[in-house]
Amino acid sequence: MSSSEASKTWLSQDAYDRLQAELDELIAARPAVAAEINARREEGDLRENGGYHAAREEQGKQEGRILYLKEFLRKAEVGDAPSADAVAPGTVVTIYFDDDKTDTETFLLGSREIAATTDYTVYSPESALGKAILGAGPGQTVTYTAPSGADIKVTVVEFAPFGA
Repeated sequence: MSSSEASKTWLSQDAYDRLQAELDELIAARPAVAAEINARREEGDLRENGGYHAAREEQGKQEGRILYLKEFLRKAEVGDAPSADAVAPGTVVTIYFDDDKTDTETFLLGSREIAATTDYTVYSPESALGKAILGAGPGQTVTYTAPSGADIKVTVVEFAPFGA
């Protein structure tokens, strides 16, 4: 798998459709948010108008989410991720911790956006654990530094493409 394939975000058709629907809903809500801001603006002095400032803040959050979703969906690949001989984004990974084969965890390595569509815990490929196991194969042990500062050793047991 090339590095450009590994850096792609793969989405199922259902996940893509759900995110597209959210984007469409946010765009459709723009006039209502603008009307709310105008209504609050007419209440008087803007320096002491909490409703106006809250409406503007909400508009900023909404616009940020719209921009994020547009870019995310533009870059996303819909379908099944290509099979790989090493851990890559879009794979379900089982690991064990510190040479204790009974202390295992199975999770999806992928975008947090997919978390609502699966029962797996989702770790980002940009997380400390995600970066450490990217490219690792079955039986390979890697060490990473957790946000707490602790060094953690994990061994990849197995992995498979999400949905396989």
